Amino acid sequence: MASACSVRVRGVVQGVGFRPFVYRLAHAYHLTGWVLNAEEGVEIRLEGRSEDLASFVRDLEAQPPAAACIAAIEVKPEEPVGLLQFEIRESGQGEAPTVRISPDLALCDDCRRELFDPGDRRYHYPYINCTNCGPRYTVILALPYDRARTTMKDWSLDRDCETEYRDPGNRRFHAEPIACPACGPGYRLELAGETLSGDVAIRRAVELLRNGGIVAIKGLGGYHLACDALSSSAVNQLRERKYRKEKPFALMAGDLAAARRIVRLSSAHEELLASVARPIVLAPAIEEIPGVAPDNHELGVMLPYTPLQCLLFDAGAPLILVMTSGNRSSEPIAYEDEDARLRLSGLADAFLVGERPIARRVEDSVVRAGTFGPAILRRARGYAPGAVATLPIDRPLLAVGADLKNTVTLVVKGQAFVSQHVGDLEHYPALLAFQQTIQDLISMYEVSWDDLVLVHDAHPQYLSTTHALTLPAADKRAVQHHRAHIASVLAERGAWEKPVLGVSWDGTGYGDDGAIWGGEFFVGSIREGFERVAHLRPAALPGGDRAALYPVQAAAGFLGQIDQLPSLHQAPFHFPSPYQDALQIVRRNVRTFPTTSVGRLFDTAAALLGFTRQITFEGQAAMWLEHLAHSSADVQPYPFPFHGRQLDFRPLLLALALDRVRGRATSEIARAFQRGVAHGLCDAVTGLTSAHGLDTVVLSGGVFQNQLLLADIQSLLPPSLAIWTNHAVPANDGGISLGQAALGAFMIVAIV
Repeated sequence: MASACSVRVRGVVQGVGFRPFVYRLAHAYHLTGWVLNAEEGVEIRLEGRSEDLASFVRDLEAQPPAAACIAAIEVKPEEPVGLLQFEIRESGQGEAPTVRISPDLALCDDCRRELFDPGDRRYHYPYINCTNCGPRYTVILALPYDRARTTMKDWSLDRDCETEYRDPGNRRFHAEPIACPACGPGYRLELAGETLSGDVAIRRAVELLRNGGIVAIKGLGGYHLACDALSSSAVNQLRERKYRKEKPFALMAGDLAAARRIVRLSSAHEELLASVARPIVLAPAIEEIPGVAPDNHELGVMLPYTPLQCLLFDAGAPLILVMTSGNRSSEPIAYEDEDARLRLSGLADAFLVGERPIARRVEDSVVRAGTFGPAILRRARGYAPGAVATLPIDRPLLAVGADLKNTVTLVVKGQAFVSQHVGDLEHYPALLAFQQTIQDLISMYEVSWDDLVLVHDAHPQYLSTTHALTLPAADKRAVQHHRAHIASVLAERGAWEKPVLGVSWDGTGYGDDGAIWGGEFFVGSIREGFERVAHLRPAALPGGDRAALYPVQAAAGFLGQIDQLPSLHQAPFHFPSPYQDALQIVRRNVRTFPTTSVGRLFDTAAALLGFTRQITFEGQAAMWLEHLAHSSADVQPYPFPFHGRQLDFRPLLLALALDRVRGRATSEIARAFQRGVAHGLCDAVTGLTSAHGLDTVVLSGGVFQNQLLLADIQSLLPPSLAIWTNHAVPANDGGISLGQAALGAFMIVAIV
């Protein structure tokens, strides 16, 4: 006798070949019924022998497509109705969608083989894709995911593509973005009033790159600016045109062998490089490439992930290309063709333009094979907008993040979807992108403002906060910045009730007392909240957040507390006049704010070691300091005592300054400073965990992107203490929105 059941699958199950997989699996077990994309995921109806139904569900869970990620499978018995065949049906319409959208997928091996097969009808076709690869998030206009709701909607399939699309034995079965040269979009090269297309355009673009030119190349989520990374004149020209003075450029290596020639790769690095996300991976440089990453011991390298990029390298492009975001410094990446032509005019010598529109801007992700496992520094292409946690809240919730490295998180039916990296909101184009990202997610998931809980940072003057307060949501909550950092780590793990010692160290954040925090210790849990139990000794910060731009300005508030300092205006320090001006501001207490920022402590150390100019990108002085320390052998740490609930920076900085006068190597001084910071932190952690009976330490905040610091902490803390760090979202402010969402959820409902 026939049995029947319905199956609902939630997770990343749309746009990853899941329905074709279900179709083939149903036929393998001789089952009838149907499958369709629904608002919450994939819905399946099955009829057949009970043992075959059980086998189907077992294989469904055990052998999903490689790019799929199943969050839950719900099976419900049904009455048979005599279905005669198994089919893929059109998407259902009903409640608001909650499906997890697939990130964009790197070109698969099968499509790559076809791309370079002269006998294949998609030979050299730059938009080749299948159910296992290609665009997803950057082409989806609405949910559920069907071709009519993508940016491919204006290209009708020809007979050959239609046959593949309808053939359950073909890997392009229901692959929504598929096309071919006969029916799909193409690329063209625009330069000096001339337009070229096809292979001619590729070859000419390669010629420009080989001759030192700069080419704007349309990718999955926006335009890149590309040039020969080994041509110092091309790199310097790109820096001048882009107004990017010193911030490192990302590189694209033609293949893994080329990457191995410029960076030292562990198996963890290579696994990240070759993953379906194809992020930019930070790895130790074998030797400096002039102009690419000044004063940095690491290079950011990625492998080709689109057919067009593969075609460029196959046609003879330099094996190491600078592949940086298509924008001027601090602006969001250009992704619309007309906007790109306008904004990148004067930066690029030519434009390689694809006809397929991009639904939304998405930059390249940046990751590191960190001390405690893979760590994301910028979460974007290949990862966004995946759900990174399931929160115990039924109402929709929007968390708008911080002002630096902004992301936003939308929670729908408990699933926390974290957006792609937006940028720094102090730049107006990034602020507009932030507003667009919010509207995009709200529209995509058809969320009603009337039901929405909105969570923002406690800083009353954050641009994200002021915008949040203008939005129509009636229920709005504020979450303190550094507590959100700690909560982001716990949210990734679903550890709502776990009591921890949280260490939140970064550059800036609004504290409960109105001071600028950034060196905080908390005890508590997401459910019960976090109590501040210790912090860095407060210093004065002349000019507030603006001091982050000038290390000597930040230094004035720290060094002004230290007696017996040598003269900082003379050798070897040569502090410029703004330092004395900042000291006067501190003494008069004009535009001066108390701070516990460890980020500014690192800036002070960098100033004492010679970084006395204005920074040109966020975190530069601290990165410079870490770069110095990397070239030193291990040394004894400077003192950084913990007493009275405070870490006292005065002995630490005095020892550093005196060693500088004595002529000790700056690399050794930098290493002794970093070792001192690690020892001080570990002394505080050991004492606080013992006092509060805790066995787990959470580390989050931008300071914990410092790998030397993390390695020292790992070596110093006892094995009895578990150390938790961020993995799914960045430790920097890119992870704040997830932490806001987690804490906001527990402000609304108790866990059940």
